[in-house]
Amino acid sequence: MTLRVTVWNENVHEREEPAVAERYPNGIHGAVAAPLADEGHDVWTATLGEPEHGLTEEVLAETDVLVWWSHCANDEVSDEVATRVVDRVHGGMGFVPLHSGKNSKPFKRLMGTTCDIKYRHGGERERVWVADPGHPIADGLGESFEIPATETYGEPYDVPEPDRTVFISWFEGGEVFRSGLCYRRGRGRIFAFRPGHEEYPILHQAEVKQVIRNAVEWAAPNEGATVNWGEVEPAESLED
Repeated sequence: MTLRVTVWNENVHEREEPAVAERYPNGIHGAVAAPLADEGHDVWTATLGEPEHGLTEEVLAETDVLVWWSHCANDEVSDEVATRVVDRVHGGMGFVPLHSGKNSKPFKRLMGTTCDIKYRHGGERERVWVADPGHPIADGLGESFEIPATETYGEPYDVPEPDRTVFISWFEGGEVFRSGLCYRRGRGRIFAFRPGHEEYPILHQAEVKQVIRNAVEWAAPNEGATVNWGEVEPAESLED
């Protein structure tokens, strides 16, 4: 099934930090978008600096799944655009926040919590364990995979109890973290995936690309039932 996917990225680190630009010469959005396009999906990208951050009403109306990478400029996203994204998720658009996208305005509003964590820089090793091997987002993976160097996250993670926990990570310093969480909000499916720190080539890793591909397909809208909101006539006769 061909999906319409928008990959959103701040595109700040790539412009300000030469090492990140070298690691992701086509931007983080480009690195995320390429394997999705190779899968046959219709993929376009949007960034913070574009008018309306590239997420106009028209763009979102034509988006089946929005993949979101952000880190240092979460607060620069306008409230209007954040609300627009949340409304589209409630209406059925899939949403896949990566790494610090957990701090994005749309994700925090959808969760209704702080989404706070523990974290530590330093390039420690991460082992991502598949906690739900029957879930479609785990398709094509072994029982675990290793990320050689990354930013460490740690529990507690201030999010609501997820519908499913697909991945749990262990870090070299001893922390553990629920690194792949599924939610449903309205008609929309959400998958929050921890890996993707810009200081390391994580988004080029085969297993990470596989997870993102699987997540996009899982989060795609389904037709569902017709709902009539607001005041309605009775479905049954109320006459004596």
